[in-house]
Amino acid sequence: MKIINQKADHAIQVEPDVRHNWRTDDSIALFELPFMDLVHWAQELHRRYFPANEVQRSNLLSVKTGGCPEDCSYCPQSAHHQASVEPDKLMDINSVLAEARTAKTGGATRFCMGAAWRNPKDRDMPAMCQMIEGVRSLGLETCATLGMLTPSQAEALKNAGLDYYNHNIDTSEAFYSNIITTRTYEDRLDTLMTVRQAGMKVCAGGIVGMGETRVDRADMLVTLANLKPHPESVPINLLVPVEGTPLADTPDFDPLEFVRTVAIAKIMMPSSVIRLSAGREQMSDEFQTLCFLAGASSVFVGPKLLTTDNPARGDDDALFERLGLNGAKYPGGS
Repeated sequence: MKIINQKADHAIQVEPDVRHNWRTDDSIALFELPFMDLVHWAQELHRRYFPANEVQRSNLLSVKTGGCPEDCSYCPQSAHHQASVEPDKLMDINSVLAEARTAKTGGATRFCMGAAWRNPKDRDMPAMCQMIEGVRSLGLETCATLGMLTPSQAEALKNAGLDYYNHNIDTSEAFYSNIITTRTYEDRLDTLMTVRQAGMKVCAGGIVGMGETRVDRADMLVTLANLKPHPESVPINLLVPVEGTPLADTPDFDPLEFVRTVAIAKIMMPSSVIRLSAGREQMSDEFQTLCFLAGASSVFVGPKLLTTDNPARGDDDALFERLGLNGAKYPGGS
């Protein structure tokens, strides 16, 4: 039994194993740990479940961009905002597969496809399923984020060979209505249940730096960590303020608080892949290195992350070489 934060008003005892009975007080106590102790613990746990010095390269492609009816305050693809993202139709399959081949050549072992929909229409499902089948045939791990799903749509994606479905909860339930009003928190959790019941792996995380409090960050992680089973994939995103969105003027977020969030996600969900997602273009090499030390073991590569800028491939290669990091392989691929 490991005892942490004995000096805090709420001292807690945590087994270094997977559990699903986290409380907000537990999570806050983790946030209050000395930074070095927290990061050391997270790296120690990470090495129990994953090989040391391996970080998976993933690629995220927007296969249908803009015109989304949701009003997510952070998203330049929302039809409610004035960001300079022009709506496009669903990409054709050959173009998607060409992007997937380029991603694989660049070292990616995971290929994610995102569509700016509230939910896919049934007429779009055959094309999406063909994309998934094609990407998987290249030996890449597959992921999609298409909005809310019906059970039959989830089953179709599963049958096409989709490995993961991404549907982030974004933030805490208490702060959620400050960020989005066109979809409820319960809608998001229902979608995760639909994905799980279809037999797919769950990719669910959140966004940090939207004006939420530390308690909100703690609550978001508690919601994720109390899902049974844990999401196999947990993206932690740093807000990218985009002109024309309601969060365009949000102040920069404290890098060390972001690293704390990554570390606590790893401690609370040690067997999950913690993914360093949006916002890397704003991060220094040192900032990213601390995130890897805190248990992040996946990054998105390529020039774009949906519609926002991402570090150049050469920059990522140079950082991996300096840190002695290797690219993690996709177990189901070549």
